[in-house]
Amino acid sequence: MLTYAVKLTHTPGRMERADVDALLSIDFSERDVLDITEVIGYYAYVNRIADGLGVQIESWVPDDA
Repeated sequence: MLTYAVKLTHTPGRMERADVDALLSIDFSERDVLDITEVIGYYAYVNRIADGLGVQIESWVPDDA
């Protein structure tokens, strides 16, 4: 799952059916793959919106976050 997440985050244009099939082959359901993909996509979306608007990180978040 983490390999899938990293690839989708860093190189989304290179995703292939084989990436989904790899998750299905280790007993993730199609619904699981959808949920995983939605969480990764939503996180990327929210971060880009925040970065685009110049939203500052909360003061309670450590500097290395």
